[in-house]
Amino acid sequence: MRSLRYIFLSMIVLGVQPVFAADEGQLLSGDAKNYIGYGAIILTLIVLIIAMLIVLKAFKVVARLLLGPEGATTVKAEKAAAKAERKAARAIRWQKLLSLKPLSEEGSILLEDDYDGIKELDNPTPAWFMALFYVTIAFGIGYLLIYHVFKTAPLQYEEYKIEMADAAKAKAQYLAKAGEKVDENTVKLSTDPAVLADGKSVFTQRCAPCHGDHGQGVVGPNLTDDYWLHGNKINDIFKTIEYGVPAKGMPTWESQLTPKQIADVANYIKSIHGTNPANPKEPQGTKMTDEAGTAKTAMLQK
Repeated sequence: MRSLRYIFLSMIVLGVQPVFAADEGQLLSGDAKNYIGYGAIILTLIVLIIAMLIVLKAFKVVARLLLGPEGATTVKAEKAAAKAERKAARAIRWQKLLSLKPLSEEGSILLEDDYDGIKELDNPTPAWFMALFYVTIAFGIGYLLIYHVFKTAPLQYEEYKIEMADAAKAKAQYLAKAGEKVDENTVKLSTDPAVLADGKSVFTQRCAPCHGDHGQGVVGPNLTDDYWLHGNKINDIFKTIEYGVPAKGMPTWESQLTPKQIADVANYIKSIHGTNPANPKEPQGTKMTDEAGTAKTAMLQK
């Protein structure tokens, strides 16, 4: 009882301490208060469990005193009998499950064969084993009909081909999404006919009014000669299309075209270099080579 008294006193101290800490506002943080509160709750539960065990022990002592020695012996005997009965019931259930005979009846199923004094019991095959055996036969017949007769489900090699096809589609989707993430730093020069065809389609719809159907230049500069205002590398062309040149009337296309479309247009513009279309506009900018992109002549003013 003295130990319980100490435990209760500790609980009171732990419960009161956060209150004083809150009043002072400096001793404990909010997390520390929470930890103390959780500790108090756990300690309370432990004390309750200990108290319940003590009360149970007290009930047993009182029952033993009230029943006396003979009553206690009778109770123990009844418990032992109940335990033995439960054990016998479990043994019977196992015997039924395994289709076994009890030891007292084994003489009736003893075979006549004798090998060096060792005899064999004629126990039947367990019912659960036979049920499992028949299930496997039914499964085998079903598998044969489904996969080899009616062919309603794919075999392993067919499954492999289906999975490979799905993987190819997933790869194509990934590459398509990856292509949408291109920017002026990662764009690559391409001569793929599909890329150039897509770029030409966008160019015809969006760029031709200012640069001409063949890039010869109208309001905007000629895109087929060696002169460039903002660089002739694929990265420079991508950046010019993406951000535009508002000071000279070229709009910003990053909000109207996807990164892939901008890359396709940039590659198409590179592909029409040197095509010498009819009625070209006069040169504008700096003469550059495709290899180095360095200035060769002085800047030509508009």
